[in-house]
Amino acid sequence: MQAYCQSVFSDLPVLETRRLRLRPLCMRDERDMYRYASDPEVARHVLWDAHESPRQTRAALRSALRQYRNGSPSSFAVERRSDRRMIGTIGFMWINCEHRSGEVGYSLARDCWNQGYATEALSAVLRFGFETLRLQRVEAMCEVDNPASARVMEKCGMTYEGTLRSRVFNKGRYSDVRLYAALRDDPLPDINKFSL
Repeated sequence: MQAYCQSVFSDLPVLETRRLRLRPLCMRDERDMYRYASDPEVARHVLWDAHESPRQTRAALRSALRQYRNGSPSSFAVERRSDRRMIGTIGFMWINCEHRSGEVGYSLARDCWNQGYATEALSAVLRFGFETLRLQRVEAMCEVDNPASARVMEKCGMTYEGTLRSRVFNKGRYSDVRLYAALRDDPLPDINKFSL
């Protein structure tokens, strides 16, 4: 299982949805990534700090490329098909091969919020996790004061399993997080068949 997952992440496929292409990150994404990763509001609920310079963005991209080379769990670039702009990232934070489980995380440019893009991307990555990676369980978490992210998980058919108190230390404070999960046999909606 571990060797199989490593082979998938070292040659990450392109996932097509109705409005998005989820593809491997590349150094050409620097400008688009810096545009949203430097926004403190985008960084508010994720575990990385807002980028202070393009140099920091280049370092993040180089780190992603190293993850691909190592076959480590990694992220897709979220590219909008209409204008080929990279508007965010989504991918696996970790995978436990023994238990066939993993955790997904995502971030999106602020001007693309509330348009269904995160829901569309998460739906595709859940299917990738179950069908390609052969996982049994996929988790995702959000801070309790980030209800928009919770709605994304709920729209994708993930089940709320509880609140983990002081689960993360983020931006100088301990935060409670809501834990969601989907199982392989759960009936997940095919978001891309419907208008968002």
